[in-house]
Amino acid sequence: MAGDDLFASKSAAAAETSAPEASPESRFRHAPLAARMRPRTLQEFVGQSHILSPGQLLRRAIEADRMESLIFYGPPGTGKTSLAQIIARQTRSKFERLSGVESNVADMRRVLSAAANRLENKGQPTILFIDEIHRFNKAQQDVLLPDVESGVVRLIGATTHNPFFFVNSPLVSRSQIFELRPLSEDDLFELLKRALADSERGLGYMKIDADEPALRHLSKLSDGDARKALNSLEIAALTTPPEANGAVHITLAVAEESIQRKAVVYDGDGDAHYDTISAFIESMRGSDPDAALYWLAKMIHAGEDPRFITRRILICAAEDVGLADPMALVLANAAHHAAEFVGWPEAQIPIAEATIYIATAHKSNSVVAAIGAALADVKSGRTLAVPEHLRDAHYKGAKQLGHGQGYDYAHDHPEHFVAQDYLGADKRYYEPTDQGVEKKIRERVEKWRARLSEARREKPSENQGGAKS
Repeated sequence: MAGDDLFASKSAAAAETSAPEASPESRFRHAPLAARMRPRTLQEFVGQSHILSPGQLLRRAIEADRMESLIFYGPPGTGKTSLAQIIARQTRSKFERLSGVESNVADMRRVLSAAANRLENKGQPTILFIDEIHRFNKAQQDVLLPDVESGVVRLIGATTHNPFFFVNSPLVSRSQIFELRPLSEDDLFELLKRALADSERGLGYMKIDADEPALRHLSKLSDGDARKALNSLEIAALTTPPEANGAVHITLAVAEESIQRKAVVYDGDGDAHYDTISAFIESMRGSDPDAALYWLAKMIHAGEDPRFITRRILICAAEDVGLADPMALVLANAAHHAAEFVGWPEAQIPIAEATIYIATAHKSNSVVAAIGAALADVKSGRTLAVPEHLRDAHYKGAKQLGHGQGYDYAHDHPEHFVAQDYLGADKRYYEPTDQGVEKKIRERVEKWRARLSEARREKPSENQGGAKS
């Protein structure tokens, strides 16, 4: 089987360059632990229970060999390549692998031609695995369509980017999409223990005493990436001098030295970029300053453009705080200009200040609802004419048309308010809430609306005053 050939070829290459009585260390030293420990069956596969646990669609399709083309997307080290190899073994298919980074159209046509011959002459299906499929341009992806459509190959694409944005729509429509999630700390802990116990492919040939806190530390800092966890364990095992009893003791201190500082999962144009800013906004909207600060810190650490962050803060201040606390928009605007002026790292202070202010402010989306309702009326309803008394009366001839006649100047009245028709229809769009400052606004608006309703019940001649521009 193809998957077995992959490992066999590596073993053969190692055997040719090794002595006949090679030790386990020399046989495996050319392949990293993460490659050696790839799962060979669904039973060995760890994680992704949402798509692979018994009864789930993908598990049933693999076991019944009733699957079409697939696209796996998710962060690095979540098992996309391993799962493709398992499917090839399970379905007794020829496994062909291409890379969106290295392969070209000629490579694709060669593999597709061989797959067609194999299917016709031997009846053996081919699984074409394309790593980083989003790297192929539209023309390259289009080359695959006829053979995917006709079933010459079953495509399995792997990508760290959302395929709905980065893979051609025709190819997406012909494939089932499955998202692979970062592995949990418990999943990674299980993988590390398995690698320590496996004497054939793992580190079981060595005498290793690994403390649980050390393995937990590696599991936590690997950020859901199995490859990173296993490679860090291998570094710890191979670089730590044995103790007097000949055993390698992996302590928490050794684990801390063996794994690099946690790399924040944050791509400038992919899901993590947009998911993080989404979580940031939702946290401010949900009045959780601690969560908002964490997502802000992640973006700062990843080197996000401060203007991208402050623009979202400005939108959140207007959309989610609104008139419940008008100072939120003022502070957000100040933070935006301050960040542009000083740049990183000092920009983190005014940005954090605006973040905390908005997260802890009274919330109201009445402005969003109001302008949305007004726009809906404009788009779908009859266009209202401007009342005669509100029309421009500053040009020659306007008086003859009756423009401005009957307009009442608000500042001539107590409280600088006069009840007169400003719309020509009885419409209400703005509904103030009782949150923060808006509670006082509501009291004023309700009083004005009551007076306007009373004025509408009177005769027009009784509520219209002299015109004043």
